[in-house]
Amino acid sequence: MSNSFTIKGQYVDIIGKRIFPAALHIQDGIIQQIEPCEDAPNHYLIPGFIDSHVHIESSMLIPSSFARLAVVHGTIGTISDPHEIANVCGVEGVHYMIDNGKKVPFHFFFGAPSCVPATIFETAGAAIHSDQVAELLASPDIYYLSEMMNFPGVLFKDEEVMKKIAAAHKIGKPVDGHAPGLRGEDAMKYIQAGISTDHECFTIEEALDKLSFGMQILIREGSAAKNFEALYELIDDHPKMVMLCSDDKHPDSLLEGHINLLCARAVAKGINPFNVLRTACINPVDHYKLPTGKLQIGDSANLVVLKDLVAFEVIQTYINGILVAENGKSYIEPIDEKAINQFDAALITAKDIELSSETYPNKDNKIPVIEAIDGQLITNCLWLEPKTQDGNLVSDTDNDLLKIVVYNRYYTAAPKVGFIKNFGFKKGAIASTVAHDSHNIIAVGASDADIVKAINLVIKEQGGISCVNEEIEKVLGLPVAGLMTTKDPYLVAADYTQIDIMAKALGSTLGSPFMTLSFMALLVIPHLKLSDKGLFDGTSFKLF
Repeated sequence: MSNSFTIKGQYVDIIGKRIFPAALHIQDGIIQQIEPCEDAPNHYLIPGFIDSHVHIESSMLIPSSFARLAVVHGTIGTISDPHEIANVCGVEGVHYMIDNGKKVPFHFFFGAPSCVPATIFETAGAAIHSDQVAELLASPDIYYLSEMMNFPGVLFKDEEVMKKIAAAHKIGKPVDGHAPGLRGEDAMKYIQAGISTDHECFTIEEALDKLSFGMQILIREGSAAKNFEALYELIDDHPKMVMLCSDDKHPDSLLEGHINLLCARAVAKGINPFNVLRTACINPVDHYKLPTGKLQIGDSANLVVLKDLVAFEVIQTYINGILVAENGKSYIEPIDEKAINQFDAALITAKDIELSSETYPNKDNKIPVIEAIDGQLITNCLWLEPKTQDGNLVSDTDNDLLKIVVYNRYYTAAPKVGFIKNFGFKKGAIASTVAHDSHNIIAVGASDADIVKAINLVIKEQGGISCVNEEIEKVLGLPVAGLMTTKDPYLVAADYTQIDIMAKALGSTLGSPFMTLSFMALLVIPHLKLSDKGLFDGTSFKLF
């Protein structure tokens, strides 16, 4: 039976930069006709928003649950890098994401993870080699090679790295980049290797440098890394070379909004609405050759009805002609999905994370300390005087110098311990099995006893995030690879909000303590990080 309907409104022709009242005639999910009309209401018809780079896993939701929240904000598709679950479960994890995503009316465009593991200086749950990458890329379900984080491997022409890039080029699929701080001749070499995007720019100068060599810039605004304020002017200056992305977005943030919020912020700063919509709706389709269309005749009916082009408040979202969200309500049905995981960590004691002052790296009685920076993934290396107690280094809450622990989740190994500044905890601790990129257990706290309690909570759940203080302990279990849950996304968002509030009540001023913590083991972002193998110098790219 044929399914046809007509929708009227102010049609936004983004490419032609014009708006006119029109009726869109849709049959069997395809736009058959766009004709001007006189009785169109004052709401606006645009192509759906596309997040040009996101790790679905960071929402703590499986793809089908992510879609339930995203469509409310007009998102119809995501360029999704399944790198996180791949580091835990390998190729099986990639297929898990693809298969679950197909069960709902939403466009998940997955990539083939390029860096599993991300480095040799950490323990991951799997490795994906160049032959497996080539096999993934050959699948019609894979649209690109995911972010090539190993930029030293590109610059020095590492054989495995170059094979992965060549496999993508051979079949005409783009290669995403990841090169924080890379400038000048090194940036040019990296781009000339055939890498076409970067979402790691945190200064306008770095972005302009990469743009000058032909690279497209993804403006990122996630739950932890926030680069919009530094880069938004690029939207007007280079409208065909810019896209918008979230990269990593926690469930409470996704509940509030998505790419639509970035559009509203850009317009509020005086950026041309047509350029804004081009970055949010058109450029991803062109660059990744997506089958979603651009709201033209013959395209799939992936469209959003907006109240206006100021606040970008979404009235309705259609995907392939199906109404999937309306006035803040999602019509995507929940999916009953199984969990996959890889977890083998034993409970620990306070003695396991004791740190002798004699064995820790020091220089003139000072130790290397990770300086976390709110809103950034990059960290600094500070040399500060530690607090000692009975010959051991301990957390110093008076000077905001807290102990941080990374504990291998894949096999029995001693925890690795360091120190971190700017978490601000006066009491308690938090722990998580979301720890980019290998997703070992990571924790930070005001005392050894609290840290151990928080770690053991997530071990008992076989993955999750936890928070403890003197009176209360909370844990949000993440049984899917220790990264996601199959539970209702609205309940997950509410649970996450509660545990986030609890973490901030420990004394932290960070905008997102759990998200910031998750990046403190991300070795490919300078300058000082901690892995399950020890402190890592991201500048010299080696362990201390």
